[in-house]
Amino acid sequence: MAPIKVGIVGYGFAAKNFHIPFISAIPDYEIIAILQRAEAPANPELSPKGSHCTVDFPGIKHYRSADDFFADSEIAFVVVATQTDTHALFGEMALTAGKHVIIDKPFAESAEEADKIIALAEKKSLLLTCYQNRRWDGGFQTLRKLIKEDALGDIKEAEIHYDFESPSWISQFPAKYTPGAGMAYGLGTHSIDQALVLFGLPKSVTGFFRVQRGMESEVEDSFTIVMQYDGPQKELLVTVKTSVVTPMAQQLKFLVRGTKGSFIKFQNRSTCPQEEQIALGAKPLDEGFGSEPEQFQGILTTYDSFDSQVQTLDKETNKYTGRYPTITGRWLGIYENVADAINGKGDLEVKPKQSRDVLRIIELARESHNKGVAVPWA
Repeated sequence: MAPIKVGIVGYGFAAKNFHIPFISAIPDYEIIAILQRAEAPANPELSPKGSHCTVDFPGIKHYRSADDFFADSEIAFVVVATQTDTHALFGEMALTAGKHVIIDKPFAESAEEADKIIALAEKKSLLLTCYQNRRWDGGFQTLRKLIKEDALGDIKEAEIHYDFESPSWISQFPAKYTPGAGMAYGLGTHSIDQALVLFGLPKSVTGFFRVQRGMESEVEDSFTIVMQYDGPQKELLVTVKTSVVTPMAQQLKFLVRGTKGSFIKFQNRSTCPQEEQIALGAKPLDEGFGSEPEQFQGILTTYDSFDSQVQTLDKETNKYTGRYPTITGRWLGIYENVADAINGKGDLEVKPKQSRDVLRIIELARESHNKGVAVPWA
């Protein structure tokens, strides 16, 4: 089967670190064009690596105009890796031009905006998805496995954190709130997506938004979102949280308690080694890529000796407590899945309506914060 011809919108940090290395490692794809508004250097061979797409990829087509880029009939699949306020716009342009598209998170600036591009994709019978690569974090894959194997029993409480100590980019947050601004739309879209994958839609949402960076602002840099459930999960409480100021040797990532056991996991600076490894120049197909040091493996306590990783239960307490090996992270997985879906070999993992629901959770959490009450899911 011929490779899927890929066009990338944007050539900033996201494109160079989160998209291109993984697309390039999969034979199902061929990157043929990049939309970068900056003019190409007169002599790319004399320019530093990373300064322009024509320097790093001299053999591809460079477009400076969106109209020219989307008019390229050879491009079959578009990757939108631009600023948040252009995500839905470029997604719509790609679909209108008859191209499949993946949009970096957040999927759009509102659930209503997301619904419009979802409707367009359905009308055009084209693939539309969101770059929720954190579903392929090793830690999340491990937690998902433990829950599937019933190692924790019925989950009663879950905390999903994505903390980041004093990130430099929060200084760029505006003082006035607009849809799509703030940490909930940033790091929060990953954590909320993980919560919905594990537990589904909640009965109600309660949000607390805070500004910890020492300035007057309507735009949160830290938040706590609490989701309550009903039916068989009526005793379940799920907390999704980001904080940006507290220095810690290790940041809490997961704390999950169930009737059979618990799982607690801390993280280093990022939530998955893949991010740090890419930053250091490693490649997705390198040996050991995505594997996590033992010191960051989660600690499992369980009454259920459900697999060979769990040694004999303690005779006195009738339970096991110990580090549980982290599944090797594989961000390649999202692009492998998309290729299979485009080629008719499998179902799409990250469905667009799931990413729309993530945005709706954020909207309800902000409504809750402003009113000071829990808000029903709607």
